[in-house]
Amino acid sequence: MSLLCRSTGLLLKHISLTPTFISVAGGQYQYILVDKKGEKKNVGFIQLNRPKALNALCDGLMMEVGKALDTFEADREVGAIIITGSEKAFAAGADIKEMQNRTFQECYGGNFLAHWNRVSTVKKPVIAAVNGFALGGGCEFAMMCDIIYAGEKAQFGQPEILLGTIPGAGGTQRLTRAVGKSLAMELVLTGDRISAQEAKQSAFELTLAEGNRLEKRLFHATFATEDRKEGMTAFVEKRKAAFQDK
Repeated sequence: MSLLCRSTGLLLKHISLTPTFISVAGGQYQYILVDKKGEKKNVGFIQLNRPKALNALCDGLMMEVGKALDTFEADREVGAIIITGSEKAFAAGADIKEMQNRTFQECYGGNFLAHWNRVSTVKKPVIAAVNGFALGGGCEFAMMCDIIYAGEKAQFGQPEILLGTIPGAGGTQRLTRAVGKSLAMELVLTGDRISAQEAKQSAFELTLAEGNRLEKRLFHATFATEDRKEGMTAFVEKRKAAFQDK
């Protein structure tokens, strides 16, 4: 993953953001806008489209992204794929309301979030065009892409600790390789955010090791704790969490 701190307008200036749908399995996508862009219609385009939820990554949205990626992967006319959100948010995180009442058994037994990795296995170049918030799962989703074009107002962060859990979709692994161990630990342990410029200044590349598997298991394990339940419940109820360290 390479992060380029330059205006997303340079990337998208020839791409109309007029809502457009491509049918899938006889119907339309509910949570994303999908099209083929460019003069030769050779750029796959996916726009996350849950504006009221700041593009929170619900299960339905991620399933639709996977279907769209499969479609573009099989399309010989498509040479690259762009994933973007809105000016306010690329994706503000996972859908906490969906996760709130999950149990450890459900997460571990069902390998929760495993299907999110589809974007990282696409053979064609995938570019994340990020404006606004890319937090939690949104930050992880962007880092799964091959290249990130970040606008001046883009903000990255892994605030899961504020909900009593940890990143569960590659954050502890890819963030370390993107911005270095020291800054990655600071972001994961404090929940702070950084700008695109700060991320670029700290960026360097390392090979991605097997840490994703360990991270996933540790993430699932947090669903056995009362603090994880309290953190997500407090978020949904818009109040301060009362953590008990258990």
